[in-house]
Amino acid sequence: MEMSKEEFLGQFGGDYGYPGAPKGVDEMRATEFKRLEGMAYLDHAGATLYSEVQMADVLNDLTSNVYGNPHSQSDSSMATSDLVTAARHQVLKYFNASPREYKCIFTSGATAALKLVGECFPWSRESCYMYTMENHNSVLGIREYALSKGATVLAVDVEEVADLAKNHGSDSLYKISRRSNQRRGKDVLSHNCQNGSLSDILGQKFSLSLVKLIKEGKIPLQQQGKWMVLIDAAKGCATEPPNLTVYPADFVVCSFYKIFGYPTGLGALIVKNEAANLLNKTYFSGGTIAASIADIDFVQKRKNIEQVLEDGTISFLNIASLRHGFKIIEMLTTSAIERHTASLATYVRNKMLDLKHSNEINVCTIYGQQSSKVEGLKMGPTITFNLKREDGSWFGYREVEKLASLFGIHLRTGCFCNPGACAKYLGLSHSDLVSNFEAGHVCWDDNDIINGKPTGAVRISFGYMSTYEDAEKFLKFLQSSFVSLPVQFNGYMLNLNSLNLIDNSSQKAVSDIHLKSIIIYPVKSCQGFGAKSWPLTTGGLMYDREWLLQGSGGEILTQKKVPELGSIRTLIDLELGKLFIESPTRRDKLQVSLLESLADLREEIDVFGQRYEVQSYGKGDCKQKLPVDAMRFRPNLVISGSSPYSEDNWKKLCIGEACFTSMGGCNRCQMINLHQDSGQVLKSKEPLATLASYRRKKGKILFGILLNYEDIMEGENEIVAERWLQVGQQVHPSIE
Repeated sequence: MEMSKEEFLGQFGGDYGYPGAPKGVDEMRATEFKRLEGMAYLDHAGATLYSEVQMADVLNDLTSNVYGNPHSQSDSSMATSDLVTAARHQVLKYFNASPREYKCIFTSGATAALKLVGECFPWSRESCYMYTMENHNSVLGIREYALSKGATVLAVDVEEVADLAKNHGSDSLYKISRRSNQRRGKDVLSHNCQNGSLSDILGQKFSLSLVKLIKEGKIPLQQQGKWMVLIDAAKGCATEPPNLTVYPADFVVCSFYKIFGYPTGLGALIVKNEAANLLNKTYFSGGTIAASIADIDFVQKRKNIEQVLEDGTISFLNIASLRHGFKIIEMLTTSAIERHTASLATYVRNKMLDLKHSNEINVCTIYGQQSSKVEGLKMGPTITFNLKREDGSWFGYREVEKLASLFGIHLRTGCFCNPGACAKYLGLSHSDLVSNFEAGHVCWDDNDIINGKPTGAVRISFGYMSTYEDAEKFLKFLQSSFVSLPVQFNGYMLNLNSLNLIDNSSQKAVSDIHLKSIIIYPVKSCQGFGAKSWPLTTGGLMYDREWLLQGSGGEILTQKKVPELGSIRTLIDLELGKLFIESPTRRDKLQVSLLESLADLREEIDVFGQRYEVQSYGKGDCKQKLPVDAMRFRPNLVISGSSPYSEDNWKKLCIGEACFTSMGGCNRCQMINLHQDSGQVLKSKEPLATLASYRRKKGKILFGILLNYEDIMEGENEIVAERWLQVGQQVHPSIE
């Protein structure tokens, strides 16, 4: 599958790597993105990356100049005002928008710009808000303003019909299928239409000729009246900003971190003068008015639309940094960035379509233009997909994300805040979406497969500094982790398929298996301690994971949030009836009486300068699938004398007089990659990466088993018989 770089350049060399720029992509990566060594960052649709040279220029600018509040009249404030004016013109130039026809309003981001339009647009019962199905939630949210004023809301599918366009002698014609919002049904006068320049989920380019055709009244939209067009260019402007001279939209929104990585928290609303006159803003603030009187209803707003719509002091220091980002774009040019990213996306997409399992089942399902390979550079920089197993079932996107992190690959999973496109391309009906929610699925959770269907997808996206090496790293990851090869040549698959097919005849004699060690973890995520013998209770090992640490805001702390918890030592003395907790940052030990009411226990402990509360931990939490195994794996019981992985087939086992039922394999996460030596927490990809190569089963990386203690009652009073485990006891497993 792999194509050499020479072959790649032979096919894409005219578009890849900025051949005509002062600095090529390889030199740029080596000098301006040194922090990316060893990783492939493929989430540029989420946020592209800032250059180290760019940030050095920003720092030098801020430390060499004095920028005052632009609402003041000092020299430093006047300098800031001039800088802001220059920044507005630079933004308009980027969109090829004439300052005579358009104004640039700075906001906290594209979402804030969209909200501003929704709040200020003159909605009425004669208005119609029409938006495409493949739109971000931030665009979808505008409908709430429209609906609150009685406007009609329509979601539409837009399909470009090239054959019809040829027959009619037009550049392009469109088939628009409307989906009336179920909360409003009647047809009334149209007023506002939204379109995106680039799908943030598919990478498809929407032809902006639709904007021009709508403005010229050449698209039959059923509703009559004047249409105002809004373009969400938050993603598209990074590689192909809309040309407002050619496609004169009324509103365009963008976020600058999507273009050159920094600053975050700054975006813009590009608004046509005619459209700006329609906006009616209720709230006023400092900087937006010419005069006001505190004790009577008198206020006079400023005439300058930028000052009217920008509440309070604008983010002038972030605005000052824009020129350093635009400097990069001007050096490379947007057309070259578009060709560069499209070459990588086209190459990867076509290679993904070649991936097949040994039974010829396609590995990758790519959403959007998926019927055949892409010829030329027709795609944007984004690819969204899901992966199938050789039996046709789906790999969950969380499994893909977990494994990608082990390979140093950064990508995005889920629905990407785009519910319409997600439902459309995943084939999820309204009832599917509602039932998924009722089953507990919400955004950002781990419920990636419900009733055999994916609830989201995987997205990769390229940026101006992405390289061929990034693409190859990703393709090798897919090949090694998800493609099944012929069994006779694929020892990995043999191991994978044999997880529950162990030859029990080869197991050592039962008498050879014994309990090697017992480890108790009184406080969740802290160090455990070994014991030669320990009592059992109805919940398992006495006092195991009985307490937890709680942050000042009430959140429960784990090593995932605070890796340093692994350096906290714990010990229980049953004779004294006390729990001892020791932090490397405190001289004194925290002592907790085991006889106190656990519900009333609240003690504090210091972890590397942060203070946390110790609270009791409920029995139900002991049943969670917590990480377990020899110190790195945080085990409770370590067995010696059995064959490797023989526990996979154990159904029950008895240790002394205590019997346990296997609850199945223990699913491992990245926490086993954390190890604590001398109080230091070091991160690595092992051992999870190695386990993932041969211990994966249905999306889980299994190592060790989870046990449930079988309580034994004595007598009619149902008193639980006391049982103790002791190191050295024989272990008697059963596979039936």
